Amino acid sequence: MRQVVYAFIFMVVAGLAVVHQLDRSRSGNNGANALAMATKKPAAPEPASSSSNNYRTVTLVSDRRGYFQTDVQIDGRRIEFLVDTGAQSVALRESDAARLGIHPSARDYNIRTQTANGVGRAARTRLNRVELKGITIYDVEAIVVPDEQLSTNLLGMTFLSRVKWTHEHGRLVLEQ
Repeated sequence: MRQVVYAFIFMVVAGLAVVHQLDRSRSGNNGANALAMATKKPAAPEPASSSSNNYRTVTLVSDRRGYFQTDVQIDGRRIEFLVDTGAQSVALRESDAARLGIHPSARDYNIRTQTANGVGRAARTRLNRVELKGITIYDVEAIVVPDEQLSTNLLGMTFLSRVKWTHEHGRLVLEQ
């Protein structure tokens, strides 16, 4: 378990270094999207949300470590996620997938994964509705990962690529 924690910390630190470098290199690009890294729960202000002109905006504020963690509704059930632009897909821990009624069989774990924790297996699934504080995306591809391979659920690019998002000054702004 200690190795998993160390691997996760290493992944986050490496990712933050890349994000910092990308933010610096893109800062003169009139607010162009910069890569945001997986992050943890905001300690101070609650995420802001607004909806006008037929689009919705959600702002997540990072904690002192620069992490974003948020509650997401999956098919109407609340699940905690870490925002991770480095994750190709929304990734659910097996125990949380079971809470949603998703129970892959052993043979469904046919996707090879490569993370800082090493090589693993995951099962493909589709989520009917993923909602983040008013932003709703339907028919989202996801993977289910055994709990021992993943310490937290990841809100990855199969969700994030379907919204407009920017990361600047400790804020992650998502628009739909």
